[in-house]
Amino acid sequence: MLTRAALFDFDGTLADSFAGITASTNHVRRLYGLPEMTEAEVRVYVGLGLPNLLEAVVPNAPLADAIAAYKAHHVDVMVSGTQLLPGVRDTLTALHRGGLVLGICSNKAVAFTRQIVASLGIAPLFQAVLGPDDVAGQAKPNPAMLLEGLTRLGVSREETVYVGDMAVDVHAGRAAGLTVWLVEGGAAGRESALDAGPDRVLSGFAELLPLLLPAR
Repeated sequence: MLTRAALFDFDGTLADSFAGITASTNHVRRLYGLPEMTEAEVRVYVGLGLPNLLEAVVPNAPLADAIAAYKAHHVDVMVSGTQLLPGVRDTLTALHRGGLVLGICSNKAVAFTRQIVASLGIAPLFQAVLGPDDVAGQAKPNPAMLLEGLTRLGVSREETVYVGDMAVDVHAGRAAGLTVWLVEGGAAGRESALDAGPDRVLSGFAELLPLLLPAR
């Protein structure tokens, strides 16, 4: 069946947002008397949503308080601390012009994702931008966000591919019944993305073009 749509993870797939995430993580750690972590150390815990990140890296903080402190700080650093990964802007633009409908499904707070996407100038390329807030807080690997993405794009799972960078993306895509492709080089994660068994592994984002727009 012809691919009509693509859903994307955000952090580590479309954008390098780890400078901003690290800055806000260290802000919360300082509040609770913990030493700063390097960006490489923080990357290991990114991908399963903010509560999971903060439970892991600020274990001595009340979770609700840690989340509130992180969010209050992140609004000031998330835009400056995020940049699109190589090839993303041109590839997304070409896919959009080629007739594919596109969406984002990220475990980041959706208000943050939408603001960053707008600041990067790519918001018009997406028909839907979703986060756990859109599906009663159910973060990936729960498939609810991807299934809601299909509904908002008006497409079936058979004509949609999901593109991510972590094992959690593979598990979520599998649970949703989607074809799952990985782009290497994003978040580190605590589980091997390759061992999770994606359908395809891309060495660069631009490889999507001939796969999704073959002779269109």
